Amino acid sequence: MTHVHIVLPEAVHAVLHCAPDELDQELRLAAVVQWFQQGRISQEWAATIAGLDRTDFLLALARMGKDSFVVDFDELDRELARG
Repeated sequence: MTHVHIVLPEAVHAVLHCAPDELDQELRLAAVVQWFQQGRISQEWAATIAGLDRTDFLLALARMGKDSFVVDFDELDRELARG
């Protein structure tokens, strides 16, 4: 497993309104949501990295007001043009 060391100000827990032991999950979820929204990873990989199943990942996206599906409109136009 890959480990990442991040140094944050002590006040981060108060600012984010989370307990210190919840911060790692908050950071992982924020990262995978960003990567998913950029189209860099799939829903399945996002859920796996976040330590969730796909349903819980989709529910987390909904709670955060994020789109559950990433649509590339140029690609969609090409698909529609092909019939």
